[in-house]
Amino acid sequence: MNEVFTCGKTYYDELAGVIDFWQIHSPDWEYGGYFTCLDRQGRVYDRDKFIWLQARQVWMFSTLYSRWQQRPDWLKMAELGYRFLLNHGRDGSGNWFFALDRQGRPQVAPYNIFSDCFACMALARYGLAAGDEQATAIAAATFRNILVRRDNPKGRWNKAWPGSRPLRGFSLPMILCNLGRELTGVIEHGEIERLTDQVIAEVLEVFHDRQRGLIRENVLADGSFADCFDGRLTNPGHGLEAMWFIMEIAAERGDRALIDRCCQIALNIAEWGWDNQYGGLFYFLDIDGHPPDKLEWDQKLWWVHIEAMVALAMAWKLTGNCQAGQWFERVADYTFQHFPDRRYGEWFGYLNRRGEVLLPLKGGKWKGCFHIPRGLLRLARLFGGGAV
Repeated sequence: MNEVFTCGKTYYDELAGVIDFWQIHSPDWEYGGYFTCLDRQGRVYDRDKFIWLQARQVWMFSTLYSRWQQRPDWLKMAELGYRFLLNHGRDGSGNWFFALDRQGRPQVAPYNIFSDCFACMALARYGLAAGDEQATAIAAATFRNILVRRDNPKGRWNKAWPGSRPLRGFSLPMILCNLGRELTGVIEHGEIERLTDQVIAEVLEVFHDRQRGLIRENVLADGSFADCFDGRLTNPGHGLEAMWFIMEIAAERGDRALIDRCCQIALNIAEWGWDNQYGGLFYFLDIDGHPPDKLEWDQKLWWVHIEAMVALAMAWKLTGNCQAGQWFERVADYTFQHFPDRRYGEWFGYLNRRGEVLLPLKGGKWKGCFHIPRGLLRLARLFGGGAV
């Protein structure tokens, strides 16, 4: 095992550089919130603001303040995004928009429940870090709204034809596995535990294909598998991210059987998703080996690899499984060779199959200040004494 990959300082040092990039280039001190569309050097190339990324950055700086160092400048950064979300983020019914312009005027309707999920975790963490009761109250109200929308997340914005093939998506139960933990201190403990049990069962008993040992992205309403593009879709990054969410919960509960089960699924996904020709993990694959309908299926993405590192490191540390350790080193070696930008800081997000930079951006509509620093902080704690 390469000692660099098992040293907490490696990840703390990398984290410091990534956070510096966002702290220097992203704040909009005039209108509030953050610029997330940043080119390689940190220059702003689009000024629209996306709720996912605004909320994730609030969460990240609140977490750095409460879980790493209580630096006033980090809490100030979190407050900058929180105030923008508070003033502009919701419609009259409490649903969170998808996109705003720079000044905070709505641009895209609140069709996506993940805006609510990320806003909920951001406000919960900020409220606890800053002692802001209004933030925690809105987080609790948003959580209630998520539960109301849970069975029909897109509501009137659902583009499926009524009575057509009804599919359930993996993304929401995956996120809810983590969201419950984020609401500790905001929502009553028993309610969180009940939700957590439900979504873990949904991930492992509904979306887990026992025959293949993999996680499907979509299943039919009754939990059976659909032989179509969406029904055959797998996303290695999503599966691995979910496994570390559940392993973290299982570790807190002392449930070794659940840890072992998630470790094995993580190993199956890593084996399935790895590109044996060029290295790295694919973005999407068809579970039956057919051509995927996603044209970006063979790209190598930042978030897939950092989430895989966390999942495999956690599996190895919690179980001592040598195969998990070997897979962690393989993914870590690829990740550190290809994604960090040693000239201008932060990480590239999008590589082609050969591992060459496809887009030189550091942030955009989907990539912001979240997956990389969150993953680095967890890896630093895993290898430096304690979990986040």
